[in-house]
Amino acid sequence: MTLQVQLEKQLGEITINIDINLQETGITALFGRSGAGKTSIINLIAGLQKPDAGKIVIGNRVVFDAIRKINLPPEKRQIGYVFQGSRLFPHYTVNGNLNYGRRYKDPHQLQTITELLGIKHLLHRYPAALSGGEQQRVAIGRALLSNPAMLLMDEPLASLDEPRKKELLPYIEQLVKEINIPIIYVSHSLDELLRLADQMVLIDQGRIIRHGAVADIWNSEAMLPWQPEQDISVILEACIGEHSRRYSMSCLDLGDSLSLWTPFIDAPISSRVRMRIHARDISLVRTPPEQSSIRNVIPVSVIDITATDNTSACLITLRAGQHILKSSITRWAAEELSIQLGEQLFAQIKGGSISRNDQVANLKNS
Repeated sequence: MTLQVQLEKQLGEITINIDINLQETGITALFGRSGAGKTSIINLIAGLQKPDAGKIVIGNRVVFDAIRKINLPPEKRQIGYVFQGSRLFPHYTVNGNLNYGRRYKDPHQLQTITELLGIKHLLHRYPAALSGGEQQRVAIGRALLSNPAMLLMDEPLASLDEPRKKELLPYIEQLVKEINIPIIYVSHSLDELLRLADQMVLIDQGRIIRHGAVADIWNSEAMLPWQPEQDISVILEACIGEHSRRYSMSCLDLGDSLSLWTPFIDAPISSRVRMRIHARDISLVRTPPEQSSIRNVIPVSVIDITATDNTSACLITLRAGQHILKSSITRWAAEELSIQLGEQLFAQIKGGSISRNDQVANLKNS
């Protein structure tokens, strides 16, 4: 199923101008600064606002075409929408909210969705008796029970505190694995994006700056303005090659005969995972040490050298096989090592420096 979005809309000083084909399953994240136009874009897709020009095609259904004067109302677009707040009806029970507006009430479908979202035991409660995370799970369930061809999620965790966010994230991860429809997910949280998204669309002033796989966008220069200097990092996606139960560590197979030891990852061998590694945790040497407490010493080539805002530091971009790494070192160290573009070095990465919080995702085909 194709998802074609071509939109033009003047909103005050911002002009929305989008032309993109999105993946047919999984999560595509819209990311950008506040006011970049992310929510406006999904409101236009949902039919809550009318574009000035363009075309929206979901599968083989045209839901908007300015030239052909097609503009289906929201309720006929087969699009589920999960807002920042749950927007549940306070006078209905969970069961009443889930069934609101459903034409064909399939008990099996209701059971499947409530079990998937862990809300089956809440059916007879009212929204006031639910936590924020439970309310959002009910809101997601209501959207799914409308049998949507796609799902829009507008910062669904923004109104929740950290414990409730951690409660809801695993359900959204499982949701992506179980349902076979595209999800567009708006967020200003890098942590959510890294954990949930497959694809990423970087938005600025209503326009697409960059679009592609999360790791590709994250590791590009386009993301540097969104990462504070102390948090500059890269994303690696790899398969688990082995576990060491004795040392509570796991080894990732990076390809090209390269590997990376990390704190233990609770997933089977051959599972694909996404890891985040900070530039501050990678040091560089010209020759590998004969004996070292650092478990990971990886051959790399230098592909970029950039001075950072901190005048005492340099950001060195490296290639390790098919992967990109970044190392933040002092200018003193860079000059002492006489680092030059294209030359071969060794990157040292402490296994323990990759915290469990940085093991950001077990990918869908794990």
